[in-house]
Amino acid sequence: MIIDSTVNEILQTKIAGITLINLFTFILILVVSVIIGKVIRANVHRIMKEKIPITTLIVVEKMVYYVIIFIGFMVALPYIGLSLSGLLVAGGILGIVIGFASQTVVSNLISGIFLLIEKPMKVGDGVNIGDVSGVVEDIRILSTTVRTYDGVYVRLPNDKVFSSNIQNYVAHEARRFGYTVGISYKDDAEKAIEIIKKLLDEHPLVLKEPSPTIFVEELGDSSVNLTIKVWAPSSHWYGVYTEMLWKIKVALEKEGIENTVPAACRAYGEIECDEFIGQ
Repeated sequence: MIIDSTVNEILQTKIAGITLINLFTFILILVVSVIIGKVIRANVHRIMKEKIPITTLIVVEKMVYYVIIFIGFMVALPYIGLSLSGLLVAGGILGIVIGFASQTVVSNLISGIFLLIEKPMKVGDGVNIGDVSGVVEDIRILSTTVRTYDGVYVRLPNDKVFSSNIQNYVAHEARRFGYTVGISYKDDAEKAIEIIKKLLDEHPLVLKEPSPTIFVEELGDSSVNLTIKVWAPSSHWYGVYTEMLWKIKVALEKEGIENTVPAACRAYGEIECDEFIGQ
C-alpha cells in the first residue's frame, strides 16, 4: 500500500502544471501514432507500388504518414492541458494569416498534387506548356522543370502548368507529320505520287498502320500541290520527318519532276517550318 501510494504521488507530481502520468500518456500517444503511421505507410507502398507512378506514390505515402501523426497529436493535446477548441481557433486565425501570405505556394502545392494524380505528362516527355516547349526534366510538388529544345532549363510554377494547355508529343505511340509538295502542271502527278509512295513503303520507321496518305490537295496558280501525311513512332518522328523530306526532294528531281513553287512543310502538332522542298 505504501509503494502504491508513493507511485501514485510520483505520477501526480506536476511539471509546469502537467502531471507525470499525463505527460507519459502524451508521449505514448505520439509514439504509437508514429508506429502506426510507419506501418500504414509501408502497406500503402506495398499495395500501390504497381498501380501508380513512384513520384505520386511518394507523395501519397507522406500525406498518409503525416495525417496519422497529426491525428495522434490532436488526440494527445488535452493530456498536456491544451484546449483543442482554443487551439483550433488560434490555428484558424494563423491559417488565415499564412493563407494570405502564401497563396501562391498553396496554389502550386495543390496544382502539383493534381498533376501527379492526373499524370498529363511524365519525366522525359516532349511537351509544350504555354509558350515553353521542351523535354520534362522533373515534376515536383511546387514546380515543373522543362529543358527546352535549345538546352535552356525553365522552372514553371505548377499552378501555371495546371492551368495551361499541355501538349504531350509522346503520350501516344504514333505521331503524324506531313508535307505539301508543289509540282509543275506539265509533270505527271500520278508518277510523283508513286515515287513518294515507294519511298515511304521502303522506310522501316514509316508505319503501315495507320498507312501514309498522298493526294492532290489543290490546283494552284502555277503548281499542282500534293499533300503527304505520314505516321511514325513518337520517339523517332522527327528523324523520319527530316530524312523523308530530303529523300522526296532528291527522288523527284532525279525523275525530272520539277518543284515549281516553294512547298510548305508542316510537322503537325509541334512546328511550322520555313524549309521548303526545292529551295
